[in-house]
Amino acid sequence: MGSVTISEMIILMAATLMAGSFAAYAIFYGNLIQSNVASSMDAVRQQVNIRIKIIYATVNESEGCFVIYVKNIGHLPILNSSFPYMDLYVGPYKRAALYKYDPGSPRAGFFLILDADGDCVWEAGETAIFKAFYDRAPEGGELLYEVRICLRNGLGDSYLFTLPV
Repeated sequence: MGSVTISEMIILMAATLMAGSFAAYAIFYGNLIQSNVASSMDAVRQQVNIRIKIIYATVNESEGCFVIYVKNIGHLPILNSSFPYMDLYVGPYKRAALYKYDPGSPRAGFFLILDADGDCVWEAGETAIFKAFYDRAPEGGELLYEVRICLRNGLGDSYLFTLPV
């Protein structure tokens, strides 16, 4: 009789330990899933809140650059630390070239960004001026030019324009 009671106690203790382990496992992975969902929602919210719109583009032949006016139509500022991760494509339609960000001296194949108030933060509602420096002057024979800007989160905008006459 005593051995049956001891056996039942051992089985009861083992069952309690297994139930506690399973509960801890379930709580841990439940919190992990909740954390992943929350971080995914934050990423989606940030993508929705950071948006740009190209307003106007032209050529400044005296400076040797394309001049592009871009407005931050999102709800969050775009910091200058994310400028190097932007892609800017400018050129004849369907043959645009990639320009890389370089805030230093203007040179061909690179672009710089001037924000309206000069604080190096592209605020929501603020229009920034992109200057993309070319090595060859745009040819008048090309009727249509395009600009594409892609932010680091994959969002961006495109714009078609003609050269001034």
